Amino acid sequence: MNLKAQELRRLFAQPGIIQVAGAHNGLGARLVEGAGFEAIWASGLEISASYGVPDANILTMTEYLAATSSINEVTSLPVIADCDTGYGNSSNVIRLVKKYEAAGIAAICLEDKCFPKLNSFIAGNQELAPVAEFVGKILAAKNAQRSADFMVIARTEALIAGFGLDEAWRRAEAYANAGADALLIHSKANNPGEIEAFMAGWNQSRPVIVVPTSYPQVTIEELTAWGIKMVIYANAGIRAAVQAMTQVLQSLRQAGSLKAVEPALAPLSRIFELQQMTRFREDEKKYLRRSHDDFAVIIPAAGQTKSDDTLSQLLAERPVAMLDLNGKPLLQRNVECLRQQGLNNIVVVTGYKGDLINLEGITTVCNVEYQQSHILHSIMTAQHHFANQNLIIYSDILFEASIIQRLLAHPEDLVLVVDDSFANFTPANKNMDLVVAQAKPWAGKRRLLEHNHNQAVRIGQQTIRQEEADYEFIGIAKISESGSRALKSVYDDCAGRYRNRPFHEAPTFLQASFTDLLQEMIERGFPVTLMEVNSGWMEIQSFDDYRRACRLFSNGRPADHRNSGQHDNPLNPPVSQSSVIPWAEPRQCG
Repeated sequence: MNLKAQELRRLFAQPGIIQVAGAHNGLGARLVEGAGFEAIWASGLEISASYGVPDANILTMTEYLAATSSINEVTSLPVIADCDTGYGNSSNVIRLVKKYEAAGIAAICLEDKCFPKLNSFIAGNQELAPVAEFVGKILAAKNAQRSADFMVIARTEALIAGFGLDEAWRRAEAYANAGADALLIHSKANNPGEIEAFMAGWNQSRPVIVVPTSYPQVTIEELTAWGIKMVIYANAGIRAAVQAMTQVLQSLRQAGSLKAVEPALAPLSRIFELQQMTRFREDEKKYLRRSHDDFAVIIPAAGQTKSDDTLSQLLAERPVAMLDLNGKPLLQRNVECLRQQGLNNIVVVTGYKGDLINLEGITTVCNVEYQQSHILHSIMTAQHHFANQNLIIYSDILFEASIIQRLLAHPEDLVLVVDDSFANFTPANKNMDLVVAQAKPWAGKRRLLEHNHNQAVRIGQQTIRQEEADYEFIGIAKISESGSRALKSVYDDCAGRYRNRPFHEAPTFLQASFTDLLQEMIERGFPVTLMEVNSGWMEIQSFDDYRRACRLFSNGRPADHRNSGQHDNPLNPPVSQSSVIPWAEPRQCG
């Protein structure tokens, strides 16, 4: 069943004139449909012009069919195919009908010229085929169609060839009697007088179609009054495109800058709209299964990071996540790293200067209480976006892909990435998330094995002295499906019990850190597993950190030093005491 052919039949049966516009590809088809036309003319002139060849039967039927199919596949409108003379004799027409009907085309239009034809508006031989020969093509086409709804339109070029109205009426009547579903009367006169005269003498019921290319002054009202059923604006689209492209390209060449032509350009968002990119992404989410599609990455970036040095001036203008690192924001570099690992569901919690966090392809959630709350509240603001498994990643750190790869492979339910090298080069006044573990770190820089099932005993910023700590929590955690359920359950319970009361190291529950909730889970017996690293990451909390991060990307992205020690790694160089800037505030990236 050809639903588009049925729709075209319905249009012919209802009152009023049908307006049709030409196209030569899917993009043009979407523009025609968007403009409100009722059907699309797969124009032979437009298709041949898109190939850069004359409209003179240079292209094959296969090439025309491919172009017509690309039009038909992207539109809900009926498509009428301009099939010239049928690409040969009656045998060719039979094959043509089978192929076009099978492709879902609503109608074909055949013209009564000799093969090979020449475009109607080109001076030269416009020889017409004998009436009997063309009637045979119409009969062959009608007998070949499988659906009664499929339409065959007969186009006479009698007026184009200069044979006058009598010959036009004679041919039109013969084609109608042969079973043509509609007649297209073509004229190259510079006024519609021939068309008006033809309709005055036409006494058959077959609908008439016109193409007013050479007489653009004619109006819909006039055509309707004369009894015309369909008007085809056959090549307005490609002519408009050529005119606009020529002007823009010439201006661009002369100016040497896109700025000069920017007002004449459609925004990229319009191109993406015509490509139906939104639907594509939705289908991708629905049907395209990748290894880490069950993960969400939650990046709390609502807080205003505090710094006692020059960095504070930069952070007065933007959140730390949007600091520029040699041409790309910190957040964008991390998002690209995550996507390379197949992590595409990325949720960023915004607050301070949140309007500046506008990367494509991420989801943003606003923590409206960011000024009164702390990082735990930001993380849980996004809890409705949690997936089966979740990564929590602080917004003020840079990390290598190797850390994420190892973390994704870790089997435990709640895993924190921790570093035991903090004591070697960390400023004494920096407030760190310190961890006391069941098993102490291995001594020395080089290691063969790590503690695969080492667990946290205590975690916090204020209640653990640096000399008793075993690790620093770097701000990256993995939480499984069961771990996420447990975390939500503990959070909800504590939110009710500690609403306006101190909660571990926080003065109130609203001001709690993520580590406060982690300590609560440890005390309730939930295992918090540690994944040890001593390289491959850095945080940006001072201008010295920022300068060093920019230097890492001065020649592109840093290498992934997966097996090197801390002093070999560009993301973990030793910090000289002369360059240390003391931190007086806890981490505020959330």
